[in-house]
Amino acid sequence: MLSMTGYGRATCERDDRRLTVEIKTVNHRFLDLSIRMPRNLAFLEDDLRKGIGERLTRGHADVFVTYVNHRADAREVTVDKALFNADAEALAAVAGTDLRDDRSLMAVAKLPDVITVTEAEEDREALKALMKEALTGALDELVAMRTREGVSMAEDLLYRAELIEKMTGEIEVRYPDTVAAYTERLRKSVEELIGQNVDETRLLTEVAVMAEKSAIAEETVRLHSHIAQLREVCGRTEPIGRRLDFLVQEINREVNTISSKSQDIPITKLVIDMKSEIEKLREQLQNVE
Repeated sequence: MLSMTGYGRATCERDDRRLTVEIKTVNHRFLDLSIRMPRNLAFLEDDLRKGIGERLTRGHADVFVTYVNHRADAREVTVDKALFNADAEALAAVAGTDLRDDRSLMAVAKLPDVITVTEAEEDREALKALMKEALTGALDELVAMRTREGVSMAEDLLYRAELIEKMTGEIEVRYPDTVAAYTERLRKSVEELIGQNVDETRLLTEVAVMAEKSAIAEETVRLHSHIAQLREVCGRTEPIGRRLDFLVQEINREVNTISSKSQDIPITKLVIDMKSEIEKLREQLQNVE
């Protein structure tokens, strides 16, 4: 089991190039990527998305890519000679005024747009290799953190499931007493109403109808089955969040059915406690991949 919350960071440095990938994830129904990277690395985005998609299936991921190039050929310096000459001629035209004439090569070169520094064309293959290595390291760290948190979450889910199963057993034990209690209440009510002994045949018929309407054996059997499946699914290594969502929905459905059938206060109290544990299961499942 994996959590959808985690963080991973890795840096790859080679040939005076350094690229860092950071990934922070939180829960989300689907895989949702938000990538921030320098514009000159935009060509890496498709490979970045593909690499993340191979390791993650659900969750919102904020991905940050930073890049530094210290190579001597990392930048290109160009001189606009036409602009340089035009600036020099314009300054010469106003020479001889009262202002001090400090014209020099450097002074003219410092004028706007005469010298332009631009980023050189990057070696795409070298950057792809850097990105792949850094991304692998960041994802390894991220998945390791999500795995550690997933272990804790699995323990809590199994504990909640055990509580629900225990209460299911208590309901199964309690149910026969509810039929006997209903029989006795019905007998007393009829005797008080008509003032004579009850027709046992009619009484047993009414009790049988009540027992059929309130029978919960099917629901408790399915509850045991769903909980057994939940335990089995929690032991899997692939993404299981959606399957667990379905199982908890089914568990909740059976508990609601028991609640609607039962007229017994102790069973009703157990059902309320079961619903409380189901809500805790749902809260945990929001963060399971």
